[in-house]
Amino acid sequence: MTESNGGAQRTALHRKIWAIADDVRGAVDGWDFKQYILGILFYRFISENMTEFFNKAEYEAGDLEFDYADLSDEEAEQDFRPGTVEDKGFFILPSQLFKNVVKNARTNENLNTELANIFKAIEGSAIGFKSENDIKGLFEDLDTTSNRLGGTVAEKNKRLADILLGIDEINFGDFQKNDIDAFGDAYEFLISKYASNAGKSGGEFFTPQSVSKLLARIVMDGKIKINKVYDPTCGSGSLLLQMKKQFEEHIIEEGFFGQEINMTNFNLARMNMFLHNINYNNFSIKRGDTLLNPLHWEEKPFDAIVSNPPYSIKWVGNSDPTLINDERFAPAGKLAPKNYADFAFIMHSLCYLSSRGRAAIVCFPGIFYRKGAEKTIRQYLVDNNFVDCVIALPENLFFGTSIATCVLVMAKNKTENKTLFIDASKEYKKETNNNVLEGKNIDNIIDAFRNRKDVAYVSKLVDNSVIAANDYNLSVSSYVEKEDNREIIDIDVLNEEISNTVKKIDELRASIDEILKEFV
Repeated sequence: MTESNGGAQRTALHRKIWAIADDVRGAVDGWDFKQYILGILFYRFISENMTEFFNKAEYEAGDLEFDYADLSDEEAEQDFRPGTVEDKGFFILPSQLFKNVVKNARTNENLNTELANIFKAIEGSAIGFKSENDIKGLFEDLDTTSNRLGGTVAEKNKRLADILLGIDEINFGDFQKNDIDAFGDAYEFLISKYASNAGKSGGEFFTPQSVSKLLARIVMDGKIKINKVYDPTCGSGSLLLQMKKQFEEHIIEEGFFGQEINMTNFNLARMNMFLHNINYNNFSIKRGDTLLNPLHWEEKPFDAIVSNPPYSIKWVGNSDPTLINDERFAPAGKLAPKNYADFAFIMHSLCYLSSRGRAAIVCFPGIFYRKGAEKTIRQYLVDNNFVDCVIALPENLFFGTSIATCVLVMAKNKTENKTLFIDASKEYKKETNNNVLEGKNIDNIIDAFRNRKDVAYVSKLVDNSVIAANDYNLSVSSYVEKEDNREIIDIDVLNEEISNTVKKIDELRASIDEILKEFV
């Protein structure tokens, strides 16, 4: 498939799937309704993924007519369940497959309860196996008995059938020829559309792909391989997945790790891993409060950390006196303020970063110049030479906020006591609702990051002693001069124009006076 054909197919796919979502939604709010579209899309994916898993093995054994979907549940239990959960992480009976459920969706009076039982059975198939925690609760938000789908069972079933049949009509191509990418693209497109339409409530858990690409390239620049990648506030998993998409040729040796506090987003992130063909034994997404209950202690350190933590949220801070002794926060000597948890997330990431690794974190600009505890933490970071680079991004890149964010890049293996500042505020393409970073914009930022040179109005390599003398201010605008695009005015020419204008006014007044004399 050529790149242009791939783009055309992707566009057609996006148009089709959004039409289904928009038509079927009806009176249900789109943001609340997303889990039904996304969940059933995921259900189709894992059904076809499991069918292909079995079919491929049988084809290779010589049975070219075999189709797992045609088997009885009894045969499947006996001949195909053993060993499958160890390999795939779950098991689906033939009668439970999307393909077989959709056949009778319109006439099945028990559709909503049967779907609920199927989802429960898929999750239950992993109980007692290593994949149990990776599968548990995946369909929790896909409540097929909810009144949001309709007031009666018939209404619920109609809407569910509409979704099933609509998603069934989408042509993802030959499953054996990378249709996993098509599923993943459709999934990410839907998440981004819902985030865009939901404004702040949606955008806060989704990092736009263009920003994800930038962060992925920053943490991998100059590296041949890394041990693993980590996102302490992973949302729907978009940052982690960009690491896979951007660096297939690199070796991410031990997989993908993330933590997320929101249950819905936690479920979306795990679904997203499966949709992008990352098996359960190659990722670890856990749910909990990263700051108060970090769940990846045993897996650290990480060579790559990418993160877009929530901006300036409240946290317990110094109300819990034990936190200052936490090995993540203790080195700075101060906790992040109660009203601004930003530096708590930053210190957490620094603690989890390996000695050869790099972290790229999207930040709210205010943290780089505010006083108090935040200045103390900045001082710790600068004095210990952990700040590698600060990049000022364009405004309006994120759903739900127009603020111009920054990227903080940290490393523990710097070879010089200097910090790079990059003004990338003009590196964007204007689109209808948001600005985006195009490929050339990302290339320009990476070039500036890699070259580490002074370029007028773009980048400045600053000695850490200068930053210390400047009250540990890490704002890009303090070091990279803004280009003055105002029109240059020649004062002499302006004065001459003013003089000529005054002269003409005087002549006009004299003419008016002469005219008025004639009437006296």
